Amino acid sequence: MQRAASGLILGSWIFLSSIPLGAQAGRAAKRTEPFTLSAEYKAVQQRLAQGWNTWDVNSVMTQVLLPQGLAIHLSMKHNSTLNGEDLLTGALIGRLAKGAEEVFPGSHTWNGSYTDLRVSWKGHSWRVQSAHLGQDLVLLATPHPSESKEPLAPTIIFSVNYLWNKTGSTSKQPGVIEARSPDATVRVYCTCEAAPQSPAKPEVLNISPPGGPYFATDFSGPVAISTGRPRSLAEVQAELERRHAGKKKTPLIADAMETTLGWDTIFEPEKQRVVSPVSRLWSVSWGGYVIFDWDTFFAATMASIGDRDLAYADVVETLRESTTEGFVPNYARAGNWKSFDRSEPPVGAITVLGLYNKFGDRWLLSQCFPPLLQWNRWWANHRDIHGYLTWGSDGENPPGNLDDVSRGTRGGAILESGLDNSPMYDDAAFDSRTHLLQFADVGLMSMYIADCDALASMAETLRRSEEAAELRARSKRYREKLQTLWSAERAIFLNKDLRSGQFSNRLSPTNFYPMLAHAATQGQAQTMVSKHLLNPEEFWGEWVIPSIARDDPAFKDQNYWRGRIWGPMNYLVYLGLRNYDLPQVRSEFAAKSNALFQREWSEHGHVHENYNAILGSGDDVSSSDRFYHWGALLGYIEYLEETVAKAR
Repeated sequence: MQRAASGLILGSWIFLSSIPLGAQAGRAAKRTEPFTLSAEYKAVQQRLAQGWNTWDVNSVMTQVLLPQGLAIHLSMKHNSTLNGEDLLTGALIGRLAKGAEEVFPGSHTWNGSYTDLRVSWKGHSWRVQSAHLGQDLVLLATPHPSESKEPLAPTIIFSVNYLWNKTGSTSKQPGVIEARSPDATVRVYCTCEAAPQSPAKPEVLNISPPGGPYFATDFSGPVAISTGRPRSLAEVQAELERRHAGKKKTPLIADAMETTLGWDTIFEPEKQRVVSPVSRLWSVSWGGYVIFDWDTFFAATMASIGDRDLAYADVVETLRESTTEGFVPNYARAGNWKSFDRSEPPVGAITVLGLYNKFGDRWLLSQCFPPLLQWNRWWANHRDIHGYLTWGSDGENPPGNLDDVSRGTRGGAILESGLDNSPMYDDAAFDSRTHLLQFADVGLMSMYIADCDALASMAETLRRSEEAAELRARSKRYREKLQTLWSAERAIFLNKDLRSGQFSNRLSPTNFYPMLAHAATQGQAQTMVSKHLLNPEEFWGEWVIPSIARDDPAFKDQNYWRGRIWGPMNYLVYLGLRNYDLPQVRSEFAAKSNALFQREWSEHGHVHENYNAILGSGDDVSSSDRFYHWGALLGYIEYLEETVAKAR
């Protein structure tokens, strides 16, 4: 996807909707409270960035020790090639290129204390497991000869070096690789060097693996690595068997989310932080990392089931990318390259409030409230047309030389919605003067009202009464405006073409978002659900819920947001259902969402960016990343529903 993918001035908040949009934008305040990291948050990052884990974005087979940055890389040399040598120096989940490795991600604990994966490549198949033994790492690579299609065993290589310009040196001595840094000396041992070398166990390769000194051996049987002291193959195998048996006790849905976030969490060296980008494939292709706005907020919500620090890191690092204009960008990527023209759906405040309600850390509100409030004001100042909110792309925002062809265009405005090619916007006009779609958006207004309400609650907790009053008033004003988008004839809230004043009859899950904002009455909610959500001609069915109604001409496209099923849409609709007395619908909706997720998770370990609404598959297209963390929201919905059931 190109996504490259959710005012008022304090002390004198007079609503500006009657002022031409260009004037509003000109009067919008720049950032007045610089984003600074609190001592409490710095401690969060310090706790996260410790120990061995799969921190390196470039390979799930690499283990890195933080804060030293010491890496142990696993590479594989293919020995059956007729014309030249082949060396696999890294593995990523979900690569689709011809001849690429296939990775089946197994368990990955939050802190990397146990990891397990399988890899297939060029006719070879193997398993890689790791575990922490105090400060030490043990790693086991086990070939699967029964699955091999090649006559010659590959050569397995373990190379050791320091990443990210960290200070340190490595040297090979008989039976050990020694790594020295200012903080520690780490010794790395391999079972391949427990016995004298033989011709089948090469000491020297005719190709260069990544990093510095290395161990290399014929991969015809299990090979183990350990740090701290030498450990036998039997010792390492026994420890990993114990860890693996313990992991089986974890509930299925919780384990799926832990595994998903575990493999997608990396150390990002530019800003020296632990964070969970959407997937390693996206991050690598975008230069090292990419943080999408609402995607990473949702990652924080899922991380909260098992790792509070990671949840906090994902929200704070997303807010830390805020632009000088005061909004959280659609994307932020390596090299401080951001979408300076556009934001994405405002779901940050409901995420932070949810974390506060769960954990009660007041400092998190103090850290996050200022950038969230700036962002909230930015929407009203920059995306309001006569009281309605719409999407836009301010192409004139600095820096002006950013190589993003979407900035300042109709396409850029649609990208701000996060629904990159949604048919909802096929006929929406773009005003090049105001940089706005001439389209009142039910989904945006609903998410924004929920954002106002969540921020008002945060302000009250922080005893910021003036801001709380401002936010409550803004919520009330947009809630009243949203009610004008209720169509009694269609029995649902509808988007509106602001040129013609006519409703748009195209239906998407976003038309149900007024329930998220608690802006629909109980009667309206029940009517929308019975006539539309549960209508098999529109949204209901074996696989739910499509990103455009089944009777829409675009549904048959099953191309990205043109008919496919997306975890974030299901999640936001589910949160809306929780606001109303609709327990049976909510329960069935959660079960169906989880059934879709579990289908390819249990069979292939895939967590898809989106799914076919007819086939229930994510593998039918190449434009659905196979390990994109927000796909796990489909399972998280059932996790929440089970939590509700247990609380009864």
